[in-house]
Amino acid sequence: MSIFSNHALTGEHALVTGATGGIGYETALLLASMGADVTITGRRQAALETLKKDIIQQNPHAQVFTFSADIGKEEDRRQLVERAHEQHGFISLLVNSAGVVGGNVVEKLTQSEMERIMHINYTATVLLTQLVYENMRKHRKGAIVNVSSLSGLRGTRGNTAYAASKFALIGFTHSMAVEAVSHGIRVNAVCPGYVETEMGKQAIQNKAERENRSFEDQLKIAKNSIPSGRLTEPKEVAHTIAYLLSEAGANIVGESIKISGGSVLR
Repeated sequence: MSIFSNHALTGEHALVTGATGGIGYETALLLASMGADVTITGRRQAALETLKKDIIQQNPHAQVFTFSADIGKEEDRRQLVERAHEQHGFISLLVNSAGVVGGNVVEKLTQSEMERIMHINYTATVLLTQLVYENMRKHRKGAIVNVSSLSGLRGTRGNTAYAASKFALIGFTHSMAVEAVSHGIRVNAVCPGYVETEMGKQAIQNKAERENRSFEDQLKIAKNSIPSGRLTEPKEVAHTIAYLLSEAGANIVGESIKISGGSVLR
């Protein structure tokens, strides 16, 4: 099959969380171009509408449903899944892209900050997945991709809270993959390093402040630490996600795919 053809995902319904962020945005665009019906969600309705316009401009026949939601809230999660089912039917593909950055060195961490990061990056993601997984099991079909991070595979200074949440997401991915595959459902994760997004830039800014450097100096250090010499583009992460959701990845189960420009080699 042609992996990224305009019919590779025809008949599928993809729910993309965090669609107003760079990775979620590009993923929704790509999945729609591959023929999937898409439900896009995030907390900013105006940004969702802009994304919908971009999708339809590129794919005039695309079926796109927008639903503004805070996945950290139980009622929002429930309504999101219910309304998505009403609009496009069974959700066969799930991309958990919603996430937040933050944290500090251990001695400066607060309980509220740790709980905020863990709740969105891990707990809320698991609870939303439960709602979608219920129908996937009934249909004995589905694919799930969790957007984790290189920080879910190794720790770095000043990154305890964020890394812990992404490590938790990797543990969830591995364990759920073992359970879900017997029901015909595949679960995997992608683990990008620094990505050219607002969230990625914020992470660099946070590190610059901890190290008493300018953003420009910290960005230069980040790029110099990557063998490819650059940050990852959101589209590159989206292509990896789409591959994992497609039939081309039919026997890829429980993996954590690094997208690092080679930075894990140093």
